Amino acid sequence: MTTKVRRYTLKAPAKPAKTYRVRYEEDLNSEQLDVVQAGEGPLLVIAGAGSGKTRALTYRVSRLIEDGVDPSEILIVTFTNKASREMLSRVEQLVTIDTRRIWGGTFHSIGNRLLRRHAEPLGYRSNFTILDNEDSKEMMESAISSLGIATLEKRFPKGDVLLDIYSFLINTRTPLELHLEQNFSHFALYKDEIVNVFRRYKERKRQANAMDFDDLLVNWKILLDDHPEVSESLKRRYRHILVDEYQDTNRLQAEIIDAMASVRRNLMVVGDDAQSIYSFRGASFENILTFPLRFPEAQIYKLETNYRSTPQILKLANHSILNNRYQFRKELQAVRGDGPDPAVVGVDDVYEQATFIAQRILELRDEGEKLDDIAVLYRSHYQSLELQMELTRRLIPYEIRSGVRFFEQAHIKDVISYLKIVTNSRDELAWKRVLKLYPKIGEKIAADIWGRISAVSDPLDAFLHTAPPSPAARGSSVSINALREILRLISSDAMKRNPSESISLIVERTYADYARARFPNSSARLDDLEQLSQYALRYEDVEEFLNEIALANPMAGEDTAVVGPEDEKIVLSSVHQAKGLEWRIVFVIWLADGKFPSQRALRVPGGIVRVDPAMAAHPAFLLEGADGESREEKQDGVREIVIPGEEEERRLFYVAVTRAKQELYLVFPVMARDRGGMDVLMEPSRFVRELPGDVYEKWVIGTE
Repeated sequence: MTTKVRRYTLKAPAKPAKTYRVRYEEDLNSEQLDVVQAGEGPLLVIAGAGSGKTRALTYRVSRLIEDGVDPSEILIVTFTNKASREMLSRVEQLVTIDTRRIWGGTFHSIGNRLLRRHAEPLGYRSNFTILDNEDSKEMMESAISSLGIATLEKRFPKGDVLLDIYSFLINTRTPLELHLEQNFSHFALYKDEIVNVFRRYKERKRQANAMDFDDLLVNWKILLDDHPEVSESLKRRYRHILVDEYQDTNRLQAEIIDAMASVRRNLMVVGDDAQSIYSFRGASFENILTFPLRFPEAQIYKLETNYRSTPQILKLANHSILNNRYQFRKELQAVRGDGPDPAVVGVDDVYEQATFIAQRILELRDEGEKLDDIAVLYRSHYQSLELQMELTRRLIPYEIRSGVRFFEQAHIKDVISYLKIVTNSRDELAWKRVLKLYPKIGEKIAADIWGRISAVSDPLDAFLHTAPPSPAARGSSVSINALREILRLISSDAMKRNPSESISLIVERTYADYARARFPNSSARLDDLEQLSQYALRYEDVEEFLNEIALANPMAGEDTAVVGPEDEKIVLSSVHQAKGLEWRIVFVIWLADGKFPSQRALRVPGGIVRVDPAMAAHPAFLLEGADGESREEKQDGVREIVIPGEEEERRLFYVAVTRAKQELYLVFPVMARDRGGMDVLMEPSRFVRELPGDVYEKWVIGTE
């Protein structure tokens, strides 16, 4: 007889559901929760403006720790030490651990910690010195001096200008010749000398057992590339790597992170391609756009819930950024309730623009808005000139976030000093300031020259019509003659009645060369001076112009108290400086083609993206028109797509409008004056013209 057999399976006891200290489901929205709960492998998080990306990052780290990841195996890379401290402090509050075990900080601070441990393979001692910017400048100038370059006899770039060039080359992997051609063509004839200076600068750093900030990244990369025994250890050291503000990384930083994550592959980068606006600093838009190409298994998440702005503001922002062809598609959704439609305001000229904004600010204050909740944003610092003057006239206190007040900037004061000399030739400070702008004239010679010409009733006449003022100054005769020539021209009766032309003459004949050799951001400073010349068109003589400028100096606190408390001020800022900030009410000004977008930015590419056929077909991308933009095809099938400069300018506009929480005003002047004093018609910015009519309200300015 056959016995029946029954199979009985023993089951493993059910594991109790894992409990977490942090209430992730309650504290996060569904998009953030998906990011925090994601498994291992590379993750790309496209975090829209105001979407709580820092919260998602912080909770992701907390979740990893609660899931058993050793804190010492977590690396968090941020762009400021403050951001790192705040993030780690929040993690500590959430999971009550000692976050000092987590490796958190900026690229440079982490590079420093790693290099202290692995300095010897690079030929350094672990106690190497880190050069700050002033130390680096001094060492660069020492390298110039040691090569015997006659900087006093030609406009060879100063140490800080060379440092700016050197840093850009390192961080972007750009050849020197190409960088000079595109951005510093006036230094192209010095290319060989610049190469020798850079070589000597590197030698001197090595001899001093010193590294500058860029070396902290370069040497980190060298460890990963050229020292296998160290490289393998570093690549396995961190189980999870998280990078914040990834859209702002440069090419060198991206290469370092890619290498560090090449073994474990647990890399999470967080950023917003639509807020990539720092190419002038070397940031590479390509890094975030091609992340899925470099990590094909990457999961892509999007944070599209916006906690900052009204639906009306976000509707405008979404429509604007859709005009970019190269991006990750997303659409911001508002949590806040309705607000007024954004206003598009056409004004006659920049003076009416300033009048409108000042009047509207006072109205908003009367309606109960705080001045601290109001900001005026612009593309370039010089575009705030007329507004600064109008705010001063109306006693409205303001704070400059994009630099110092317009008339307090060094290059503005330099050029104005020439004008002061021809209106008051006994102005000692103006004389000494101008004299020291010239080669071979320092403090001692300037004081000697002033001492001699001030002994007569008309120092200007004495300077123009006498031989070199002293034996000590004879070596600077070329400079003295050059200054004589420009002062002779601007001291004529005709030029005294034309401050605008006087400024243009000073810049063209002498100051432009000085600025290019002296300032790393000489282009922006020359733009300021061009605007100063434009502003001076409204004045009929130099003295009247100088008097108006003098009255624009900051008033005493008692004068501004009529508007509000001394610590309450509106903010004036460039859009670049405003990124990451927010205000209830935002004015975006100078929205005219050629101003915003900048004409210079439109002339240069906004970046180069290398794509293969698989990437071009990737569903995450918007790569319309790629064929029309591509360069020659490479042997491996990879094409280089040149991104138009217009796209970064539109991203800049997108950043500007998404700073506003409740009210947004887009202001454009219709008329401007050219250098000849003629009124010319300006087109509204293409970023305004391309908006559909239902996303804004048109304001028409009238007068009583």
